[in-house]
Amino acid sequence: MQAAGDTSRPNPERPSRRRGKGSRRAAKRATWSHTAWELVKDTTNTCVEYRVTGLAAEAAFFTLLSIPPLLLGLAGTLGYLDEFLGAGTIAGLKHDIVAASGTVLSESSVKQIVIPLLDQVFDGGRPDLVSIGFLLSLWSGSRALYIFIDTITVMYGLDGKRGIVKTRLMSLGLYLGALVIGSLVLPLLVAGPGLIENAVPGIAGLVDAAYWPVAIVLLIVSLTTLYHLAVPVSTPWREDIPGALVALVVLVFCSVGLRLYLVSSVEGPSVYGSLAAPVAVLLWIFVVALAVLIGAAMNAAIDRRWPTLETADARAENERAQEEAAAAVVREVAARRAVERARRARELGLAEGVEEEWVEDEDEDVD
Repeated sequence: MQAAGDTSRPNPERPSRRRGKGSRRAAKRATWSHTAWELVKDTTNTCVEYRVTGLAAEAAFFTLLSIPPLLLGLAGTLGYLDEFLGAGTIAGLKHDIVAASGTVLSESSVKQIVIPLLDQVFDGGRPDLVSIGFLLSLWSGSRALYIFIDTITVMYGLDGKRGIVKTRLMSLGLYLGALVIGSLVLPLLVAGPGLIENAVPGIAGLVDAAYWPVAIVLLIVSLTTLYHLAVPVSTPWREDIPGALVALVVLVFCSVGLRLYLVSSVEGPSVYGSLAAPVAVLLWIFVVALAVLIGAAMNAAIDRRWPTLETADARAENERAQEEAAAAVVREVAARRAVERARRARELGLAEGVEEEWVEDEDEDVD
């Protein structure tokens, strides 16, 4: 027994409460670290299994193909909105696009690609929205969205749940909706701070400080909505927020790395020559598409670990349908093989019968 006044050592019969809390916290940290590591591994395996780099390259190509006619249609829409928002809306939008491009692209890429394209599109008057180029933008842009939607569906194990035609129409509708929303939101992002400052004087600093947080929130909301709508079953919208956050983080780090690569490798004397600027733009679009698909893979990994009732039921139903389809194929192949064996058996039987008759005729002639 320990003396009443001796407090040099803890009583072994009464374990330390602090040690218990520390052990629980350590176990919880170990559990969360293990879970995070499992999610990272699952996300990586998903990206490798479904070739997200190749799909991102495909989406980047169609996105790049849609940008010039898309800007043409956007300029036509802004030509009407400029009358309501002020004459400097288009000029401010051009300035913001150039400034944003300069954060991810090199200076020569901005001068050779972005600025000439914006000058040609926005200074060319009010183009007709319904044109062959704009229709090409609708096709190529919706094709890029189709890649995202179809890949996300497959990552969730729900391929075949939504038909090809329905997915194609959905991607076209989402692209048209994004065009309409973008035509309204972009001018507001440009003219909005000025309108707020004119309406409420003295809050210019607050508006400037809140500008980029609002833009980031809008980006997260857009990505979350894309992930939410791409899943062919109804799920809570908030379940797709982690993937949007992961996509944003990946986009930031990859954009920084891409800019360093462009400045050190692509710019100046290089093997790309005059193609250096277009290649830089294509690489940045590829980085954006890759970040979107990595975020989708993270959401799919989270759903496999903690599935919702809707996705679990849909996945089980999809697996049953695939098993039934595979069993039907096996039965069909077995039936074809049985028919082929029967046909060969009949042919072999007829041949043996003819040979036996010939032998009998020979015997009769000998007799």
